[in-house]
Amino acid sequence: MTDAREVEELLLGEPLTHTMTDMEELSGLDAEIGLRLWSALGFPTPSPEEIAFTEEDVTALGEIRELLDHDYVDEEMILRVARGVGQGMNRMANRVAELWLERLAEQLVKPGDVADEDAVVAALTASAELRPKFERLLLRAWRRQLAAAGVRAFGAAADATADAGTGTALVSVGFADIVSFTRLSRRLSPSGLAELVDRFETATATIIAEEGGRVIKTLGDEVLFTAPTAEAAAEIGLRISDWSAADDFPDVRVGLAGGEVILRLGDVFGTPVNLAARLTAAARPGTVLAAPELAADLASGDGYTLRRLSARPLQGIGKVRPYLLRRHSSERPQLTST
Repeated sequence: MTDAREVEELLLGEPLTHTMTDMEELSGLDAEIGLRLWSALGFPTPSPEEIAFTEEDVTALGEIRELLDHDYVDEEMILRVARGVGQGMNRMANRVAELWLERLAEQLVKPGDVADEDAVVAALTASAELRPKFERLLLRAWRRQLAAAGVRAFGAAADATADAGTGTALVSVGFADIVSFTRLSRRLSPSGLAELVDRFETATATIIAEEGGRVIKTLGDEVLFTAPTAEAAAEIGLRISDWSAADDFPDVRVGLAGGEVILRLGDVFGTPVNLAARLTAAARPGTVLAAPELAADLASGDGYTLRRLSARPLQGIGKVRPYLLRRHSSERPQLTST
């Protein structure tokens, strides 16, 4: 019978051999800082004498101690980075576990042949063998994402519309969500619901990337994204709407806004974010609503029709007269009222 510790050691690739007391002695990092770091990464605090760490954990904490000796690095910075890394890695690890381990279990074991636990152990063993190749992929993806973030930071420093010192920038923001998702979730089986969410996340992420935008976060039935221009945001919104209509997918609605946002730990905050979310909630199924400021930016370009709708109260914002955004390929965009 395989136990949880064996599973943990299998996937870590080495045995658990050290306590936090050992870690302090071997790495040179104060135990109190080590525990705060461990907690920031999202792991439960072990007791002082619990054997919970590996040799590689010792090496990692030793490198953290060396980082703290650098003039540019302090404890608060390390802890903030650790919290961001922990949250991102937690989501990614769970996603990989759900997709990758489920597929391996299906391929390695036929239903009814062995107990579910044996199927999972077989999948975990195969994962351990393939782990080094996955780790190289993850490291390459992380470096490319870091490079992209560095380019954005460099552009913000050189852009008069951005303030790198306070972490603000002028961007376009969009929300897209699946209409009546709660009702759909009651009707679909767990596997059917998972497939629906996966299709939505895959399609929206692809469209956003192709139009030069960035996925900020997904929440199952909705996605928050940013785009460098109003035109890019409009294309993302319209393409998501077109995709849902053409791909036999439930209706999706989109809200777009633009303005100054706060950039923090990969997330965005501010009035444009709230406005885009409220417009999404107010949009009819299959439509894209644009805030007045973003609509005005689109009016100077080609390819869109913008119809001004009646004013409506938006929670926490007040009354707003949004614009219904549609594609119009042959004429200059027009602002019309109803």
